[in-house]
Amino acid sequence: MNTTITQLKPGDKFSGALMVRSVETRLDKKGNSYQDVYFGDQSGEINGKIWAANPKLNAGDIVRIEGLIEEFQGRHQLRIGRCDPVSSPEDDTLRAQLIPSAPEPVKVMRDKIRETLASFRSEELRKLTTKLLNDAGAELNWFPAAQRMHHAELGGLLHHMTSMLTVAEYLCVAYPFLNRELLLAGVIIHDLAKIKEMKADSRFGTVSDYSRDGLLVGHINRGMADLSEAAAALGMAPDNELKVLLEHMILSHHGIPEYGSPRLPMFPEAEALHWIDTLDARMNQMQSVQDRTPPGGFSERIASLDNRRMYHPVFTADPSNGETHP
Repeated sequence: MNTTITQLKPGDKFSGALMVRSVETRLDKKGNSYQDVYFGDQSGEINGKIWAANPKLNAGDIVRIEGLIEEFQGRHQLRIGRCDPVSSPEDDTLRAQLIPSAPEPVKVMRDKIRETLASFRSEELRKLTTKLLNDAGAELNWFPAAQRMHHAELGGLLHHMTSMLTVAEYLCVAYPFLNRELLLAGVIIHDLAKIKEMKADSRFGTVSDYSRDGLLVGHINRGMADLSEAAAALGMAPDNELKVLLEHMILSHHGIPEYGSPRLPMFPEAEALHWIDTLDARMNQMQSVQDRTPPGGFSERIASLDNRRMYHPVFTADPSNGETHP
């Protein structure tokens, strides 16, 4: 059976290769240990359990699986009958087919950021944003934006950033009173500290866990500290307004305390950054769900989208001739 995991439905049998996206050892009610695993291909991922009799897995492993798709608490789950690790050199070929990646090459995304910075008239803002980008290092080229919620892919953080830059440019046209350079700088720097928040693999774009820094501090607080250090290195005073504005944008970009922001957005560019961030994350999630849901069908409940079931419309429109097609 040669099909992607997101095309499967409860009752379907699965036989094929998958990559281990993440794995965590847990205990069942009887105290027996098992591995809680998210397996994935380019279309998405599915959860499964590996019991003591099966091999111990690690994030990034390629395995051949035979199993059955079931539904558990409204979500698809893979009941595994057989799980065999794949050894080199076959795993290299399979890995290339299984790794989700950003839709554009790294150079294209990097060029977009460089062109954005080159357009800044504020030398102070350009230098500060550039320093933070340089401090992020080469990891930015491949780092994912999240463990699994959105842009969980090789180069996902760059994908998220450049998609947000596109939306921000349009928003500045619609609302010309916005300070374009301040908003774009906020887009570029707001999530850079995720590189310190998560443990990710440069080969696969997979996140195995959150780092100690991520669990104890988090990317919002770490982003604040990185910004302060960069500003100080450039000789900016602690009370420099530009620095304080960017600090507030990092602090408030999740919008509300329940999502990790200790401050609500308090000026238009901060409010815009919050909604652009939310919009881009949700559109990426919805696109992934729609891609794996047949036209006219409903998805499973998506916890990260307020536990909603998403619908894939049958309706399409061809803008070239104005016709609509049911």
